[in-house]
Amino acid sequence: MIGVFDSGIGGVTVLKELLKILPNEKYIYYSDTINNPYGDKTSDEIINISDKIVKYLIDQGCTIIVIACNTASAIAKDYLRNKYSIPIIAIEPAYKTVPNSDKTLVMATKATINSDKFKILFNRFDNHNTVLLSCSGLADLIEEGNKDKIIGYLDNTIGKYKGVKNVVLGCTHYPLIKNEITEVLGKVNFYDGSLGVAKHTKVVMEDNNLITNTKQEITFIDTSNNKNKEELFYKLLK
Repeated sequence: MIGVFDSGIGGVTVLKELLKILPNEKYIYYSDTINNPYGDKTSDEIINISDKIVKYLIDQGCTIIVIACNTASAIAKDYLRNKYSIPIIAIEPAYKTVPNSDKTLVMATKATINSDKFKILFNRFDNHNTVLLSCSGLADLIEEGNKDKIIGYLDNTIGKYKGVKNVVLGCTHYPLIKNEITEVLGKVNFYDGSLGVAKHTKVVMEDNNLITNTKQEITFIDTSNNKNKEELFYKLLK
C-alpha cells in the first residue's frame, strides 16, 4: 500500500499522477488540514508532524511513503529516511527542469525557499534570471476555494511579474490554480514536480518488489474531519 501525505488536499495533484502510472495499487491519502499550512512552521514542528504521520501510515500497512508536500520534503525527508526502513519518496520544486534562461518565477512556501535542500537545488541550477517568491497564506486560500480571494492575493503578490516566461509551482497546492495564475500573468510555462515524483515512485517500487497489481483502492483521511474537504478531494481527483 502507498501512503501519500500533504498539509491538505494539494497533494491530490501528486496522487493523480501516481494513479496514471500505478493504477492497480491501494492508497492512503493523508490530508493534514488541522496543521495546515506547514510553510509557516518551524523546522522542528514540521519534522515532528511528518514523523507522526509516517508512523501512522506505516501502522496502517503502507510499504512506501510519498511526501506530496514540498515543505515537508525539504525539511523532514532526511530525518524520516534515517528513522524508517521503508522507501520514502520526496517531491521537490521542479526548478531543474526549466529548460532555458528566460525570466522565471518560483512560487513556494517560506519554509521551502529557506530550506537548505532548496538552496542547494537552486544554486546548482540557477539560470541567473529567477525570482524566488514566498507565497505565505496561498495554500490556505486554495484550501478555502474562494476564487475572488485567490485572484486578489495573486494580483497583489505576482501581478508585478507579468512578462515572466516560466513559473515553477513549488507547492502541490499551486497547480490547482493554474487558471488563476494565468489570469494574472498571462500565458506562461508551468513546472511542477508531480509527474517526476510519480515516475520515481514507480521505479523505487519496482526495485523493491513492492508492485502489487491489485484492485485500486483509495482511502482519504483528513485530520480536521471536514466532509467538505473529502468532497473536494474526490472532485479534484476525478
